[in-house]
Amino acid sequence: MFFRASTREQALRLGLDGSAVNLPDGRVEVVAAGPAQALAQLEAWLHQGPPAAKVEAVERCPYDGPVAPGFRTG
Repeated sequence: MFFRASTREQALRLGLDGSAVNLPDGRVEVVAAGPAQALAQLEAWLHQGPPAAKVEAVERCPYDGPVAPGFRTG
């Protein structure tokens, strides 16, 4: 399964809202909102990703924008 789709699956399982989108430089930007414990679980999962993923780094940054309900990929 692809990284963004797997991220969406994990986020929905954890009850999070947000998105996972490809950036022009090849990175994936994940924005997630929800309970702190669920966000921590998603962050831990992102360090590994799905089985075929090669995660080089995970950077955590505050996000002040609106987050729509549900979890989308793009």
